[in-house]
Amino acid sequence: MSKIGIFVGTVYGNALAVAEVAQEILEQQGHEIEVFDEPTLADWQVYNAGEGIALVITSTTGQGDFPDTIAPLFYEIKDVIGYQPELRYGVIALGDSSYENFCGAGKQFDELLAEQSGSRIGDILFIDATEVEEPEEFAKAWLQAWADML
Repeated sequence: MSKIGIFVGTVYGNALAVAEVAQEILEQQGHEIEVFDEPTLADWQVYNAGEGIALVITSTTGQGDFPDTIAPLFYEIKDVIGYQPELRYGVIALGDSSYENFCGAGKQFDELLAEQSGSRIGDILFIDATEVEEPEEFAKAWLQAWADML
């Protein structure tokens, strides 16, 4: 089974609620999970060297911006790491489609990790607040399918 770090960017707690459901589902499948609700570069580096898998779960604020809990990690990955060919990752992006930059934080994270030669597992899950009242329930089927790809 895999060692999975869940890296959370949240403002109102929805991304953290999704992370908690992800932890439950993945642990039931025998994976070793750690949730980082204020992730640091040191936390990330445990998972980017081929020793585990990173799951980024982030909401989007403002005009496609990162929540304060995950913004420092994004910029440190961008400015310090640069190249992560061993990285395997997944992305769950929460947003509101009534805004121009729908799920912008999740999309930016995916673009950065792809540029740094990371390998995304499966497709990004986009959760639209205008259509989904309980994002943690909505994410369950995707999480099951994602876990099957590990």
